[in-house]
Amino acid sequence: MKLDTQKIKAQRQERGWTQQHLADVVGVSLRTIQRIEKTGATSMETVSALVSVLELEREELLAESKPEPASKQISEPLLKAAIFALGILLGVMFTYYLMKG
Repeated sequence: MKLDTQKIKAQRQERGWTQQHLADVVGVSLRTIQRIEKTGATSMETVSALVSVLELEREELLAESKPEPASKQISEPLLKAAIFALGILLGVMFTYYLMKG
């Protein structure tokens, strides 16, 4: 599960807690809190503990998933058209090869 690293860190700092203190009250290791604040990666159990300790809703801690930019997405109709055109091209080439030789 991916958490908002800035939100976790801000919540901890607002309370004046060190990473070690947050780790102690959540019941995880210091290394776990360091990893969460760096990468946002953690387990469902740790998320539940953080939500309880920080008195927040789960959705408030989740990182917003960023959709791929439209320029990197290929629409389904475009993909189908490209596959169709490739099929025609291969068919023509195969036919030419058979007729030639």
